[in-house]
Order: sequence, then structure tokens, then C-alpha cells
Amino acid sequence: MSDRFGLNLPDYPWDRLIEFRNRAAGHPDGACDLSIGTPVDPTPSVIRDALAAAGDAHGYPTTAGTDELRESIAWWYQNWHGVTLDPAAEVLPTIGSKEMVAWLPTLLGLSRAGLAVACPSAAYPTYEMGATIAGVDCHRIDAADVAAGASLEGIGLLWINTPGNPTGEVLDTETLAEVVRRARSAGVVLASDECYGLLNWESESPAPSILNATGEDHHGVLSVYSMSKQSNLAGYRAAFVAGDRELISDLTRSRKHAGMIVPFPVQAAMIAGLRDTAHVFEQKERYRARRDLLRSGLEAYGFRIDHSSAGLYLWSSADVNCWESLSLLAEIGIIAGPGEFYGEAATDHVRIALTASDERIGAAAQRLHKAVG
Repeated sequence: MSDRFGLNLPDYPWDRLIEFRNRAAGHPDGACDLSIGTPVDPTPSVIRDALAAAGDAHGYPTTAGTDELRESIAWWYQNWHGVTLDPAAEVLPTIGSKEMVAWLPTLLGLSRAGLAVACPSAAYPTYEMGATIAGVDCHRIDAADVAAGASLEGIGLLWINTPGNPTGEVLDTETLAEVVRRARSAGVVLASDECYGLLNWESESPAPSILNATGEDHHGVLSVYSMSKQSNLAGYRAAFVAGDRELISDLTRSRKHAGMIVPFPVQAAMIAGLRDTAHVFEQKERYRARRDLLRSGLEAYGFRIDHSSAGLYLWSSADVNCWESLSLLAEIGIIAGPGEFYGEAATDHVRIALTASDERIGAAAQRLHKAVG
């Protein structure tokens, strides 16, 4: 039966880190795991209280979300990005942003249309996996190349990621506007994964959203956002997509049939988290302090930090293969993410996450400084 059925997907790539985890665990003071970007700080009480208050959720929630949630999502875009959206037609809650990344090619019907997916050359693996699940090809095309005139022939869905994972690169509004223009000209759906947008280290303002580059016309464009990073909500699977009203309508209809529904208590928690800005600034400052400390240690150790102007990672290179860097770091009890997981263009980098406790970040920085005397 296994020869006839199933998607025959590759093994989960992070399983390849077991050897390095075991070596790092042998450090006398234990491992400093900086490989995965999962939040470690408490979920803000304003969000937890809202979740608990909505616990009597005996009826089915709606796929489109409550009116109050859609209004809160629209308010969030207006508050942070100055973008005006119709809450009744241009926003949709999703079960985490990874769900949208993985299933959008399928929900758009790219296989029936014979069209492929495109994503950045160094990118979160789920863009390519979404294409695989949909049964279509995935091509690596960077936003800068699209803006410069790279062909989008045969592409049905173009993913951009700003701020980028793993690189932390932020695309400026001018580049985004040109990508929008070229995607529309080619009849390609443009989806922008923006889940690190509020963690912009070079400005107090958020990184630009793709919706900042569309004016009042969001045709053909989707902004995808997750609350996991800004609000320590990875365990809630709280996210949303906004933009083209026809695409939002189609996605809502498809998700109704598939039962893709954000649970009602999570919808209530999202409302509280979207409306409260104080916890977002507090969390950003925690990450800023960790980033400064860790960057100092990595640079002292001999790593070069590329991009990394936003997000939760330091995109680091010692100008050697990523697995050699991982081996050296494991010897001092530090676990990083290999660039190879993000594409062939990234094999000389490692991704260092800021998502560890103050104590573990401090220990990692100390080890990096100590290793060079």
C-alpha cells in the first residue's frame, strides 16, 4: 500500500541535528539550543485571560472568524502599517501562518492550472513543501530578481518573505511596489509572509508590509501574518491573511469545506493580543537585549553577520560549510540551524535564534567569547 498511496515526503530536516544536539548536550553546563525559533517567554496575561474567559465554546466557530476578530485584524493593519482594509471582505484568520504557507498552492488550484510556485533562494522550507503537497514544481526566485525583470512564466504563486527567514533581510517599499507591478502584469498571485514584521531592529517602525506597496487596490496580493513571534503565541496557532477580497472569499469558501477553522477561544485571545500593543514593545526589547549580547559573542568568535536587520535570527557565516560551523559550535555546547535547510544558496551560513532564555543566551555569548581567549 505504501507504494501506491501517500505523498512520499522527505524526512523532516530537523531530525538531522540529532548528532549535534547530542554533542552539545555533553557540555558541562548543558546545551544552548539556538536552532529553532520557538518563543520561550510567557504568553502575555491579557491574552491568556481572554482565552480562559472564552472557554465555554460549545458551538462551532466560523471559518471567517467573528466580526470582532475581523475588525481587530483590520485595526492591526491600520495601527501598525497605516493600511485600510474592509474587515468584512479583506481579512481571514488562519490556523497559524505555516498552515497557509503549506496549503495555499493547493487551495489556489495550481495543479489543475499547471502552474508552479516560486519562493526566495534562501527560504523557509515550507514554501517548497507546500508546492510538493500540491503536486507542483517550486522555483527559487528572489524578490530583487523579480523587480529587475526575472521571468515569472509558468508561475501561479510567488512567495516573498520580508523580513526574511532565515536571513532577516527587509525589502523596501520601492522594491515591493515593483514586485507587485510585475506579478500583476504576469497574472501571478503574490503572497508575502511577514510574521517577523514588528521585530525591526533598524527602526522603531515595523518593516513594510506588501500592502503598503499596493495603495488602495489589493488585487492579486496577500499579506500573511502570525502572532507567534510578536506575542509568544506559537502554541495558539494564531495568524491571519489579508488583501485581495476575491482571493479571501475563495479561501474562506475552500476552508469551510475543509474544516480549517480557528477555535473560538483562540479567536478571542487573538482579539486581546491584536488590540494590546504594550506587550509587543516589551517583548521586542527582550529580544533586542538578547540580540546585542549574542551578536557580540558571534562576531568575537569569528562569524560575520549578514542582513539580520529584523526578525529573530542572526544570519551568520564563517565562510565555511554550514555543517562545519555546526560542528564547531556543538563543541562549545551551542546548537544552530544549518543554512542548507533553507536552500543551496545558503550552505555557508548558519541561523542563530534569539529564542532562548536570558540565561541560555548569556551562557552562549560567554562560551563564544571564552573560546577565542
